[in-house]
Amino acid sequence: MKRLTHLLLFVSFFLSCAAIAENNTDLLSLQKDWAVANYTLKGEAQEKAFDNLIIKADKTVGFNPASADALIWRGIIKSSFAGVNGGLGALSYIKEAKLDLEKSIEIDDRALSGSAHTSLGTLYFKAPGWPISFGDHELAKMHLKKALSLNPDGIDSNYFYASFLIDQNKEKQAKTYLLKAQQAPARPNRAVADSGRQQEINDLLQEMK
Repeated sequence: MKRLTHLLLFVSFFLSCAAIAENNTDLLSLQKDWAVANYTLKGEAQEKAFDNLIIKADKTVGFNPASADALIWRGIIKSSFAGVNGGLGALSYIKEAKLDLEKSIEIDDRALSGSAHTSLGTLYFKAPGWPISFGDHELAKMHLKKALSLNPDGIDSNYFYASFLIDQNKEKQAKTYLLKAQQAPARPNRAVADSGRQQEINDLLQEMK
């Protein structure tokens, strides 16, 4: 009986480790595919890539619905696709992204260095306000500052807070965060995303001259 119990525990542990490993592989694939879709594709090719990414993200979350990381990436993908899609059709995607990011924060608000706060804060300041959508600059500021507290040297946390400050006509303050984002350390396996973000940083700095 003891041998059977030990065997069952081992099998359970093995399957659990296998599930974690598979989920990590899926997340890495989502990260890389998102960077390609977001920064290297345009037009119909970009829309098709995001359609496929949403399907992949849904499967990844379905495989591990309690994964804060998976929920963050599905939220990022859907909010990015909303930007590509544009118009009123994008509203459903940002609402779905908001729900994913909020759920991720409930599970672990420190996941991916606080990326859920970065993304949710960005949604709050870019989404239209009531009654069209849920845009709210106070909530945007709260989440973006929380993201900075969790990841003070991160490229995304600094870039998106700077973007928010520019939206608030605080360009002098924004420049400080853009320069900090420019000096952020490279992220493992994120070369395409880092390159694309650095270009966006440079573009904003040029616009502010």
